[in-house]
Amino acid sequence: MPGFLVRHYCSIQDLLNNHLMKKILLIIQFAVISIGVFAQGTWKNDKAHSQLKFDITHLGISTVSGAFTDFDATITSSKPDFSDAVFTLTAKTASINTGVEKRNDHLKSADFFDVATIPELSFKSTGVKKTGTDKYQLTGDLTLHGVTKPVTLELTYRGTINNPMSKKPVAGFRATGTIKRSDFALGPKFAPPMLSEEVSIIADGEFGPQ
Repeated sequence: MPGFLVRHYCSIQDLLNNHLMKKILLIIQFAVISIGVFAQGTWKNDKAHSQLKFDITHLGISTVSGAFTDFDATITSSKPDFSDAVFTLTAKTASINTGVEKRNDHLKSADFFDVATIPELSFKSTGVKKTGTDKYQLTGDLTLHGVTKPVTLELTYRGTINNPMSKKPVAGFRATGTIKRSDFALGPKFAPPMLSEEVSIIADGEFGPQ
């Protein structure tokens, strides 16, 4: 083979090898980052992009919505799909907000949450069971109004991406479920249909590794 063809062939091979090496290095880098993230195991909610909400029916004909605006949630997991995740949450009951100050004050009173005596509610998961693609059944203990009861929630894993602003991984989750007020002695003076027995819970959150 003429010398110039050999040199040309070698140059092409060098380019291909360099391109391949760059791809391999990127794959290794991504794998190292992923291993590091999940080896660390603890993810914390981004408060600016997380919500803890509830819905209750009033007089059997309308829905009143509210939220706890001061809460912290963490996830401990070693798997990229979070199939072994443990969820914990604590919320300040005094942060309850339904958009009506008079109603907020009533909910904070001893008739309902009694925030002066019981300032927090909490949840800790005891199990997670895969039910479909990115779908799980989340079981755990909910402590509310000083009473602890087992609850079951439907959990959706909404994926993990790199946040374009922070350049860090962020994972999204949504949990929904229903509890009974009587299980937690919440508002016993206000029986249905004044207030529904069932309360819907909706929690959305973005989580980042710590």
